[in-house]
Amino acid sequence: MTDIDETAHRVRAGDGPDTGLDAHLVVDRGGFRLDVPLTAAPGEVVALLGPNGAGKTTALRALAGLVPLTGGRLRLDGAELERTPPEKRPVGVVFQDYLLFPHLSALDNVAFGPRCQGATRAEARAQAAEWLARMGLADHAGAKPRRLSGGQAQRVAVARALATRPRLLLLDEPLAALDARTRLEVRAQLRRHLAEFEAVAVLVTHDPLDAMVLADRLVVVEHGRVVQEGTPPEIARRPRTDYIAQLVGLNLYRGRAGGHLVRLESGTALTTTEKLTGPAFVAFPPGAVTLHRERPADTSARNLWRCEVAGLETHGDRIRADLTGELALAADLTTVAAAELGLEPGAGVWAAVKAAQTHAYPA
Repeated sequence: MTDIDETAHRVRAGDGPDTGLDAHLVVDRGGFRLDVPLTAAPGEVVALLGPNGAGKTTALRALAGLVPLTGGRLRLDGAELERTPPEKRPVGVVFQDYLLFPHLSALDNVAFGPRCQGATRAEARAQAAEWLARMGLADHAGAKPRRLSGGQAQRVAVARALATRPRLLLLDEPLAALDARTRLEVRAQLRRHLAEFEAVAVLVTHDPLDAMVLADRLVVVEHGRVVQEGTPPEIARRPRTDYIAQLVGLNLYRGRAGGHLVRLESGTALTTTEKLTGPAFVAFPPGAVTLHRERPADTSARNLWRCEVAGLETHGDRIRADLTGELALAADLTTVAAAELGLEPGAGVWAAVKAAQTHAYPA
């Protein structure tokens, strides 16, 4: 039995509460400090989501053993991995640029891991052929990476990571190198492969769609700290920072609630259907906002603010207006509506939102 086999055996020996990932990643790098608790059960896909510089890739590299922890812990299936060198960890990694060996065929790229674990050349190539077949790449086994499309190279990279039968699969922006059309197809394929994976998978991405589609649970990281975690619907329904609200397309405000009224620090008040007391968030989609050039006399909306158009941009098949004034917010409207209102930067408007279209929840 090789050193890798022994480590893998010890890790797989854990069961019950000791199965899965139990980590508290603390890394100090210059003036930046990563402090992220992270747990996951076998079969669970967790996405680390956050803006550039949040610490997502540092967390991934710490899990892989490529960056040493300065504190915290790292346990996988009950085994402590803090002092285990990267090559002896039962961890598979799919890098952002895939990092396939350019001089090896797809088959030998995938066979590399089993060979390092002690398999004979014939055994390793047989395992690799099986993985390529699962990925729909049996006909490309002899191709060098330069002959593969972006989607094919991505699937070879996933097969190479899975061929070692890891207990922890790490994926660093696995779809970032693909064009939009290829990403749509590969995302669906990757979701199927992750659903079949029996151990823990951790995905790093800044793309909310990748995170929502691929992950069972999201951990949102900003400035090296976890700011929110939950299932994709929970995160989308109740964002707790401006970054998350922008990702899921909501206007978000924090204030103090008293009954159906939430008052912001600026003094602006928002009327909601929920009845709350104490610190609260209020959220509503840009599509819930209606704009008027004159103060409307016949609106049933309980929320009405005097604003000014700060900017306009195309957003899908609609126009998004960024507004400042009594309340800073985004409003979506059709191209026809924008033209009829004569919207342009600097134009004054009234923004209305019905209380029934807001969502308030405790902060």
